[in-house]
Amino acid sequence: MPKVSSLLGSWQSHRALFLVTLSVMAADQLSKWWIRENLLLGQSLPKEGMWRLTHVANTGVIFGLSAPKTLSLVLPLLVIVAALFFYFRYTPFNSRLIKIALGLLVGGSLGNLVDRLRLGYVTDFIDIRLWGDFHWPAFNLADLAIVIGAILLVYFLQGLMKSPKNS
Repeated sequence: MPKVSSLLGSWQSHRALFLVTLSVMAADQLSKWWIRENLLLGQSLPKEGMWRLTHVANTGVIFGLSAPKTLSLVLPLLVIVAALFFYFRYTPFNSRLIKIALGLLVGGSLGNLVDRLRLGYVTDFIDIRLWGDFHWPAFNLADLAIVIGAILLVYFLQGLMKSPKNS
């Protein structure tokens, strides 16, 4: 049986990953709850302007693209399993930047997965109108965390490839 000090040390070494994951999930779920409670489906706040909160029920996958329901459930699970596998398996994945990046990926994937399992769809609400009626597909905080996490991961991996050890 592990000693309490070794369990505490283990928790502290993974704290950033868990805190980012939990923070993303909490912020995502709270923001979606607020949208569902305060805006009717399709309603926007404000009604005009480039930046809006618009209540959207996304039954598709990324950017609302249609896909089989199984894929919309399996894809986030694959992201979560892959992120945790690489984190716990490979030492270079133990930096603070990678812990934050993987926490964003896992937290965002879990946030959207909770919606799909509980509601059968993902609540999206960040609506950016670029010009005229053209707008970027609505998204949510989980999606934003996933994109930022992926960008940080690519940045980290590029730095790893350029390091003198790998030349």
